Amino acid sequence: MNTLRKAHLVIAGKLSLLVIGMFGFGYLMVPIYNILCDITGLNGKTSSVAAVAPAEVRDTDRLVTVEFVSVVNSSAAWTFKPTQRTMQVVPGQTYNATYEVVNLTGKPAVGQAVPSVAPSSAAKYFNKIECFCFTHQEFEAGGRKEMPLIFFVEEDLPRSIDTVTLSYTYFDTGEKPAGAADS
Repeated sequence: MNTLRKAHLVIAGKLSLLVIGMFGFGYLMVPIYNILCDITGLNGKTSSVAAVAPAEVRDTDRLVTVEFVSVVNSSAAWTFKPTQRTMQVVPGQTYNATYEVVNLTGKPAVGQAVPSVAPSSAAKYFNKIECFCFTHQEFEAGGRKEMPLIFFVEEDLPRSIDTVTLSYTYFDTGEKPAGAADS
């Protein structure tokens, strides 16, 4: 009976190590994924820090179409849309765009936009100088905001890419705004 108990303890120990290993792997997946996307530009992830605009533009004859797309997470009660659907841009020049958000929850809420760029190979050439996606946005009940985006497309964007789609998904973070009373 003693050997059976030892066998059970060995199996329980191995299973415990497996669970701990799986938890550790799952915990590290997001940072590893983010690092991989930053390095390779995969999955259309753009940088989450502000870029610096270029000093001068060399090729003012080239035009790239930037399409603005918005999606609201299915669990969020918001309207979210770009004020302009497309824009013709000269790579290397800085442009302004805006998105409009309305909180439909009837209570104060905090939202966050998560960007992506298509084709994914264009993500490393799309730079945001100022973006509402850098921070959480606080809204009063029924609050509306026009949120700015200042960006440029690098001149090094491959010539084979003539259209870049910037898509934002808007989420309700579930946080309470800083000045909101507890309910």
